[in-house]
This record gives sequence, C-alpha cells and structure tokens, in this order.
Amino acid sequence: MREIVRPVTAALGVACLAIAMTAASNSGAFAQAKQQMAPAPAQAAAPAQDQAPPIKQIALTDKQVDGAIAAAKEMDPITAKLSQDAKPDPKIVAQLEGIAKKNGFASYDEYNSVVDNISLVLGGFDPQTKKYVGPEAVLKAQIAQVQADKKMSAKDKKDALADLNEALKSPPPAVENKGNIDLVTKSYDKLMEEFGGSDDN
Repeated sequence: MREIVRPVTAALGVACLAIAMTAASNSGAFAQAKQQMAPAPAQAAAPAQDQAPPIKQIALTDKQVDGAIAAAKEMDPITAKLSQDAKPDPKIVAQLEGIAKKNGFASYDEYNSVVDNISLVLGGFDPQTKKYVGPEAVLKAQIAQVQADKKMSAKDKKDALADLNEALKSPPPAVENKGNIDLVTKSYDKLMEEFGGSDDN
C-alpha cells in the first residue's frame, strides 16, 4: 500500500483502520483481521506526528480517480515488497514515478496527493450503506459495533476500543471539496478494493 512509501496522517490511518475493521467485523473475521492490522496505528502514528505534513486538499477529477486506481494496481506489487523502514531506493522511486506519469499524473507526488484526498473521503463512508457520513460517525458506529461484538476476546475488544477512541480524539480534517464526495461515491467499490485495506486480508 502507499503508506509504505509515504505515510498518511495518523488520524486518517486509524480512520482507514476503522473502515477495514468494520468490514472484517461484518464478515465474522474481526479478531483475525484486528491481529493482522494491530501494528498499523503505531506505524502510521509515529512518522505522522514527527514529519508528515497535513493533507493538501484538492478538487479531484474523474480522470485523477481513474488514474489512481490504474496506477495503484501497478504500484501495489512493487510497494508490497518494501519494508516500512527501508530507505527509498532510487530505482524503485523511478519505477513509481514512471507508473504515475503513465497514468496521467505529473509526478509520483501528485499521485500521492490524489490518493491522500481519496483516502480522506473514503474515511467518512459508512461501509454498509456506502454513503458518506463523515469520519466521526464512522468511528462512533465502529465503537458501537465493537462494544456489541460477542465473539471478540476481551483483550481484542479493549485494544480495538482504545485505538478507535484515540482516533475519535483527533479525526481527520473535514473534506473541503464537496465534489470529491460525489466522485468517490461513483467509484466507491473500485476505490475500496484498491485503497480501503480489503486487499490485506
């Protein structure tokens, strides 16, 4: 995933974790998915607090959304092989830059900016209704689901609630470009497949 190459903000990372946890919970595999994703908030939080700048919000276009989906399909096999603490390899950076340009972006940085804006919007979608409700509502719904889950161990439940309550204290910024919500809604299923964490199961 893109977080390996360029970390997103901590709150956004945990909001995406909440979406992935909601999907996993609904499929009955919540505990297993929680264990697989447990390191994600810590990995996202440490670099994000130290150096990740806030997301520069932009107005997305259909072309950018389609390009991000296509580019991600090519980039994922490359970035999946990288370790979190690896220094950027110039050959890999050049490869990613080439893929970004091939898919209509001026640079890999522009691609990342588009992905950040897509992820910001995705973090506010209710995965059951596929409607945008905002990240705070998604987190509150996830907290209620975890509290009601009878299959989770007490430790998993405590850990999940701690992560979600922490995310609720510092939610991602509001989406400034409301048109982005409509664009993401049109391609919601494809975007969730590529950027929502479901490919990590």
